[in-house]
Amino acid sequence: MSESSAPLPYAGIRVVEFTHMVMGPTCGMLLGDLGAEVIKVEPIDGDSTRRLLGSGAGFFPTFNRNKKSIALDLKQPEGVEAALRLIATADIVSENFKPGTMKKLGLDYDSLKKLNPRLVYVSHKGFLPGPYDHRTALDEVVQMMGGLAYMTGRAGDPLRAGTSVNDIMGGMFGAIGAMAALRQREQTGAGCEVQSALFENNIFLVAQHMMQFAATGHAADPMPSRISAWGIYDVFTVKDGEQIFLAAVSDKQWLIFCNALGLEEMLVDPRLKTNNDRVLAREWMMPILRSHLSDRSASELSAVFEKNELPFAPITKPQDLFDDPHLNASGGLAPIRMNDGSTSKVPLMPFTLGGERPGVRLQPPLLGEHSDALLKEVGYGDQEIAALKQNRITVGR
Repeated sequence: MSESSAPLPYAGIRVVEFTHMVMGPTCGMLLGDLGAEVIKVEPIDGDSTRRLLGSGAGFFPTFNRNKKSIALDLKQPEGVEAALRLIATADIVSENFKPGTMKKLGLDYDSLKKLNPRLVYVSHKGFLPGPYDHRTALDEVVQMMGGLAYMTGRAGDPLRAGTSVNDIMGGMFGAIGAMAALRQREQTGAGCEVQSALFENNIFLVAQHMMQFAATGHAADPMPSRISAWGIYDVFTVKDGEQIFLAAVSDKQWLIFCNALGLEEMLVDPRLKTNNDRVLAREWMMPILRSHLSDRSASELSAVFEKNELPFAPITKPQDLFDDPHLNASGGLAPIRMNDGSTSKVPLMPFTLGGERPGVRLQPPLLGEHSDALLKEVGYGDQEIAALKQNRITVGR
């Protein structure tokens, strides 16, 4: 945001987060992007996502921008005392540990609301309270038990979605709950506890398929074998084996589609007059279309569809998005510090405020980067901080 811009909406709000992996950090990142001061309380050895390999290698730089870091050993009473001093200054506490962990530390909502009745406390869990709340949940677990893996894969081959959809959306709903609780606090003067959960988030995602059954009496088929609502709504393999998604989802678009691609004979075929006719004719219609388009390049088809304002999409790999002209021209990517100190680009929040994307004000913090400053702010002197470091209650600078 430029200096002339309006203040970010949550400037002046302090968040203390005890989070790791994706769900909890997403909540803090969203609040931080919107102006909150987010203090990440890390173990002495740091958030484990600083060291993950493979699919987790990008977690820390993706979900921990616009935060400060303080390292505290919460297994020691001196570490808990430092955390409590920070919490006394906070508007929001956010956590995503296993049920019972925060209570053992004396950092659960019932304990903290006595210290700070205005506190908003956000818990990110696997399940909301109920018969399942003792289970250990992962994004993949709730996708499997919540119908999403069934809908994503082919029949008999359940498949998790290709990103951490429930972790990320669960963190977003935690942030939305925190925003609602802050507004409620303006009305009542009191904070409250907010709970967000992976399983319930997943059920929200598949609600449309549940309600399809309620409305029609017919179960939703997995997406690869579903009966599409649209006549043309498919991935086509074209020249040189390239693939492209093409669609025509209305009768007007069908008219444009046929005229643009030289398919006038199909346009006048009475069996293909309406979208529903085309849905019923897909078994014989689609092979004709695939054959007709097979010798055209993906770039040629993209140009035709863009010129005629028809829906289309190249099949893009995630790594190709760093060079996407729209993302780069529209300010959708920002420089970010990676775990090894190198610089990459990271996607920003997918909305604008006053025409601007909330950006990166603070790079993902080094472990304990703000420990000294934050401890001094809550009353620790230099000698006390030195003693905490000597006893490995804290690390940092």
